[in-house]
Amino acid sequence: MFLGSIFKSTPLILSTMCGIIAYIGLKRREAPRLLFDGLRRLEYRGYDSWGMALIGNPSIEVHKRVGAITEARFLLNNNGACFHAVLGHTRWATHGGVSEKNAHPHLDCTGRIAVVHNGIIDNYLELKEMLLNRGHVFTSDTDTEVVPHLIEEEMKSGKSFGTAFLEAIRKLEGSYAIISACKDSRALLCAKKDSPLVIGVASHGYFIASDPVGFLEHTRDVIFLDDHELAVVTPESVSIFNFREEKIKRKQTHTIDWDLERVEKHNYPYFMEKEIMEQKETVVRAVLQSEDTIKRVVDMFNNAYGVFFVACGSSYYAALASSYIFSKVDRKHINVVDASEFRYYRDFITPKTLVVAISQSGETADVLDAVKIAKKKKARVLAITNVMGSSLMRLSDFTIHMNCGPEICVVGTKSFTAQLAILELIAHALMGKETEVKNAYREVSRGIEEILNEENRTKLDALAETIKDKEHVFCIGRGVSHAIALEAALKIKEVTYIHAEGFAGGALKHGPLALIEEGTPCVVFAPEDETYDDIISNATEIKSRGGMIIGVGSRDHDVFDNFIRVPSLPFGTHLLSVVPIQYLAYRMAVLRGLNPDKPRNLAKSVTVK
Repeated sequence: MFLGSIFKSTPLILSTMCGIIAYIGLKRREAPRLLFDGLRRLEYRGYDSWGMALIGNPSIEVHKRVGAITEARFLLNNNGACFHAVLGHTRWATHGGVSEKNAHPHLDCTGRIAVVHNGIIDNYLELKEMLLNRGHVFTSDTDTEVVPHLIEEEMKSGKSFGTAFLEAIRKLEGSYAIISACKDSRALLCAKKDSPLVIGVASHGYFIASDPVGFLEHTRDVIFLDDHELAVVTPESVSIFNFREEKIKRKQTHTIDWDLERVEKHNYPYFMEKEIMEQKETVVRAVLQSEDTIKRVVDMFNNAYGVFFVACGSSYYAALASSYIFSKVDRKHINVVDASEFRYYRDFITPKTLVVAISQSGETADVLDAVKIAKKKKARVLAITNVMGSSLMRLSDFTIHMNCGPEICVVGTKSFTAQLAILELIAHALMGKETEVKNAYREVSRGIEEILNEENRTKLDALAETIKDKEHVFCIGRGVSHAIALEAALKIKEVTYIHAEGFAGGALKHGPLALIEEGTPCVVFAPEDETYDDIISNATEIKSRGGMIIGVGSRDHDVFDNFIRVPSLPFGTHLLSVVPIQYLAYRMAVLRGLNPDKPRNLAKSVTVK
């Protein structure tokens, strides 16, 4: 059998729950430091606890901590020890509370087998009951801990580590990226289903990670694992096996175009500020799609009978905003559906349907689930994503890349505006005006630069100081600006923990006006378009009930208590409108003593449903 003969003697490592970084190779003394540096870069994927396993001879050395990743003495003073391999994990809790016992890696009863896991094992209670009945002792509350015990149970009958790992994986239901090591074996085993896993190919060995960001300092050459694939990694080689098809796979190595420069903060105190400031470049890169790409996308839209945009969070609001543009520019109806709800629309899907799936990471579980449903219905799928080689890219018929570089802050800023830019480009490309949009976005870039110049940032700083301690903030808009209001409210609530809500201006009189109290801040998006007079009327309703009106637009008005000027342009004005509120939310968070890069209870890539 493929696995049975491989696990005679080869090195080992492991990985993580939401952020995985592992190394196996020639740098055996430097391995803990390589791991630790990679873990810190991946902390945006989960940051309630973290853990490491250092695989030496003859034991597995495990260290776990609760809270943010900080320097650890054992990394600096290991007396030159060598390790066969190392693994690290930074966690975002899904099963079990935040504690050292629930941090990864998890071990079996003997301490010989270590496992880390990203995802959710749906049938873990059934498996745990079976293992408890066979005498296994559990030390955590997580679903993951069943995996090392399953492997241990399989090995009791004399199976090799490799065969036992495969048999254990076949018993799991749910989603997983799993890496396991046995101290008696000198190989690393990993397997994937519905959660990301990528292997980095360096000159001195191999990395395994949930995201290439963790090892960009060392290599940009990667192998992406697909669902139902199992990899055997040694310091010299990688072997891949599809355990559903029972066949060895030959995988291509890809070179990604990200570099370490883009994942460092440089002189910015937080990634959120850096990524907000980067938008003057990223919106231009987003629309610089090739002629062939635009032609392919236009053909997909023109040949479709029914179009669905599916996305979650900020990407959903980008889709919603853009649906207004498609309506106005192309007279085209777009069905915009939260990806978690898409399965309930599946009876509308036909082979003529075009599903446009939007996800920064390309690993959002609900989006991937929607795409799989669409593929079962034989619909065509167009992906808009930021990550080359992501699961979404590989599942889709065609992909548009956002080209905005790694986004490290948990909340989306530059990815949101890149999505808006691409969708506006597509809408106008359907009318043959893609060149006009590409040229116009240079002016959009200058608009962002103006909004974020020192003078305007100082004004936003003062406004942030004024409203940072308010209990509620409301945002309203009409048309495209309704979706921008929803996104603005999301940014505020994500990083400040202030209750913020977005509404259509016309919806106020149907209930939300009851929430307005003396001094309640309300951000009013008032572009100079067909919605201006109506939204000013809505703002007046709020002000008459004591609300504090913060206007965002190109024309000031007496109803505004504070005014944020945004240039009025032929293209991208809706995109410009959200930028100052991104910065305002960022400053409010900092003034409240919060870390905007790592909002509580949130993780960057939501790889569980």
